[in-house]
Amino acid sequence: MEIRPECVPCLLKRVLFQSELVGNGREYESLSAAMGTFAELFGRGMNSAAVATEVHRSSYGALGSEDPYLNLKIRADAVAGEYLPLAEELVAASGDRFRAAVTLAVIGNIMDFGSDIAAIDCPEEFRGLFHHMLGQGIGSDDTELFRDAVRKAVTVIYVFDNCGESQLDKVLIREIRAAGARVIGVVRGAPILNDVSREDAVRIGLDRELDLMLDTGGFSIGLDLSMAGEELLREIAGADLLVAKGMANYEALSERDPGPPVVHLLRSKCVPVSESLGVPLDINVVRFRQ
Repeated sequence: MEIRPECVPCLLKRVLFQSELVGNGREYESLSAAMGTFAELFGRGMNSAAVATEVHRSSYGALGSEDPYLNLKIRADAVAGEYLPLAEELVAASGDRFRAAVTLAVIGNIMDFGSDIAAIDCPEEFRGLFHHMLGQGIGSDDTELFRDAVRKAVTVIYVFDNCGESQLDKVLIREIRAAGARVIGVVRGAPILNDVSREDAVRIGLDRELDLMLDTGGFSIGLDLSMAGEELLREIAGADLLVAKGMANYEALSERDPGPPVVHLLRSKCVPVSESLGVPLDINVVRFRQ
């Protein structure tokens, strides 16, 4: 997705947020480095995820921190993990297990913090929103196309987004595997924002839900195919479906053809993404892209 002027304050607010999370007194250095990189890269035609990657790389370097969000990620996993038994019960009691699992996986995308797209300020706020979000259902709904693709699939690539959210991804992955597909999970190749890294996945047992776990190949917002290793590219080329969680993966992949059909599962949390998808702001989205 092309970067938009509205992305500027949103991204810089996130940089300030992570600088304050680290709390080592290097907020000025972090913002200065980030703004310098932003000024160099911002312009028409630039991919929003690619620009954000480099802005955050500059911020992290100035902060001297490899994982500013670690504590927040652990808290998000703990809060969302409280709802995993209930999520399993809801799927089991549903007349449509797959749709219920998809809905649960999508509502987890609200667990994003520190920018203008943040619907909640801290993981603990999720407790007061779970049932409300579940009651909203899916506002833009390609679930039936998703279901048909899963039924036909031998291999599904599942690209994760945020910690916390990944706890609820487990219920959907179980349904996909129950349909007979092999599921390859893709985590970030290095800690970035509150996204799922390999260490985060292992901490909550996410790796045990998968047939294989690979990573994006490095420090990147979303799945940057130019950074992906040979094994991941080979698996994507041979896959029947790619499930992309969250806005970052949408921004990275929306104008690229990775090979297999893509299902984007996300909440439309900002105007640029909402307009790109052609949907209202703040709804749950399942978008199938052939």
